[in-house]
Amino acid sequence: MSSFATSFRLLPAQGINPAGLAAFAVLVIAALPVFWLGFQSLASAWSTPEYSHGPLIPLISLYLFLRELRQAPPCDPAAPTTRWPGLVVIGLGLVIGILGNLVRIPDVVTYGFIVWVGGVVLTVMGWQRGRLHQLPVLHLVFMLPLPQFLYWHMTIALQLVSSELGVWFIRLAQIPVFLEGNVIDLGVYKLQVAEACSGLRYLFPILSFSYLTAILYRGPFWHKALLFLTAAPLTVFMNAFRIGVIGILVNHFGIEQAEGFLHTFEGWVIFGACVALLFGLAVILQHTTRNPKTLADTIDLDFDGLGGQAARVLRIPLSAGLVAAALLSAAIASGWMLAPTPERERIVRENFTHFPREIGQWQGLFSSLDQATRDVLKASDYINVTYSAPDAAQPVNFFAAFYLTQTEGAGIHSPEVCLPVGGWEMFSLDTVPMSMPGTAYGDFMVNRAVIQKGMTKQMVYYWFEQRGKRMTNDYAVKASVVWDGLTRGRADGALVRFITPMGRGESEAEAGARLQGFMAELLPTLPRYIPE
Repeated sequence: MSSFATSFRLLPAQGINPAGLAAFAVLVIAALPVFWLGFQSLASAWSTPEYSHGPLIPLISLYLFLRELRQAPPCDPAAPTTRWPGLVVIGLGLVIGILGNLVRIPDVVTYGFIVWVGGVVLTVMGWQRGRLHQLPVLHLVFMLPLPQFLYWHMTIALQLVSSELGVWFIRLAQIPVFLEGNVIDLGVYKLQVAEACSGLRYLFPILSFSYLTAILYRGPFWHKALLFLTAAPLTVFMNAFRIGVIGILVNHFGIEQAEGFLHTFEGWVIFGACVALLFGLAVILQHTTRNPKTLADTIDLDFDGLGGQAARVLRIPLSAGLVAAALLSAAIASGWMLAPTPERERIVRENFTHFPREIGQWQGLFSSLDQATRDVLKASDYINVTYSAPDAAQPVNFFAAFYLTQTEGAGIHSPEVCLPVGGWEMFSLDTVPMSMPGTAYGDFMVNRAVIQKGMTKQMVYYWFEQRGKRMTNDYAVKASVVWDGLTRGRADGALVRFITPMGRGESEAEAGARLQGFMAELLPTLPRYIPE
C-alpha cells in the first residue's frame, strides 16, 4: 500500500484508493450529526446582509489549501509521520461540538467544527506536514457570525463612530447639521444611522479579503500584518464617508437619496473602494522595497493545476491514523446520539399581556414598541408600561424583555449599550445593593444609572433576571446561560428595567426612593411572568 507521503508528491499517481477514500468518508459522515446544528445556524446567518459573504469563505479556504499543496515540496516517502496530535484535536473538536449541542449554542458547535477540520488535516497529512497548512483552516473563522453580545456592542460602537465621522464630512461641505446619538439632524430631514450603516456589513467581508490578501501578498511579514490590520479602520472610515455623502445628497436633493437602490448601490461602491484601497496599499508597500513588483506580481493569484490537487482526495492512502480517526468520530458521535436526553426543567409562566394595570395606587398605561425595535429586540415576550400615581411627583416606566432561550440568535441587549444610540448620555453608572424583604428577591444588586439628554435627566435601575438569579454584568449572564443550559437544560432569562424622570431640582435620592417604593410593590408579582 502506498504511503500518504507518496500520494502527495508533486506528480501524484493516477487512480483511486477505495480503502482510504472509504475511511475518509466514514470520518466525515460520522461527524455530521454532531455539527448539524452549527450548519443550520450558518445557513440562517448567511441569509443576512452582514454575513452574506459566508458561503465564499469555505471556497476561499479550499483555494488556499490547494494552492499550498501545489507549492509544497515533495515529501520523503520513508520519513516517519506522527498522527496522534490530529486524533487529539479531532476528539477535542467533537467534544466542543457536543457541548454546543447540549447548551444549544450553535456558535460553539461551529467553532468545534473548525477545530475538527484542523484535526483532520493533522491526521491525514501528519503533524510535520499538517501543522504547516492551518492558515486555510483558520480562515474558516470568517464564515461565523459574531456572538450576539459582541455583535451588538460592536454595532452600537460603530454606529456612533460612523455618525460622528459622517457628520464631520457633512460639516466639511458647509452644511449645518446636529447629531443626537445616531440621529443626524439636517433641519428639514433627519437620518438615523441604523445597523445597516454601522459598517459591520462591510467589515466582515473586508476582514476576510484582507486576510486572503495578506496570505497571497509577496513581501515581508510586517507588510502582511499591516494589510490585515488596516482593514477595520479603513472600512469604518469609508462607511462614515458614505454616510456623509448620503447626508449631503439628502440636504440638496431630498430624502429619497437615502433609500432604495441608490442607498444599496452606494454601499457596493464603498465596498469596491475599500478593496481598491487595499490593493493600492499593497502597491505602496512594494515601493518601499528595493525591488518593487507590479500589482499582478504583488498578489499571487494563480489557479493553474488546482483541479489535480483536489483530485488527491480520491487517492488518500489507508493509514492507521485515518482508521483511528474514523473510529473515534463514529464512537463519539454514536455515544452522544444514543445517550439519554438530559431532563430539562419545565418553564411555566404567564404572558405579559396579563400583567396587572394597577399596582397599589399606581395606574399603568401600556404601549407597544415599533416593529423595527421589536426586530432588534427579538424577545419572546415583552412589556412596556408607564405607571403614574396621584401622590408621585413623576411616573415610572417598567420594561421587561423575556427570552425563552438566549442561545440561538437572540439575547439580552444591555441598556448601557443601547441608550447612547437614542442620544442619552450616561451621567453616572453604579452597581448598588437593593433590599426587598418579604419578596422572593431579598437582597440583590442592581445597576443604577443617571442618563441625560440636554437638560433632561432620568434615573434607571436595571438588572438581568436569570432563572432565579439577579445579575448586573451581561458577560456573566452569558457564562451563567451556558452553565444552566448544561446542568438544568434552561437558557431563559430577562432584562428588567425601571426608569423615572428626575424633576427640576429633584435629587437622586428622591428619584431613587420613588423607584424603590414602586419596585417593592411590583416585584412580588414578577415571578409569575419571569420564572425563577
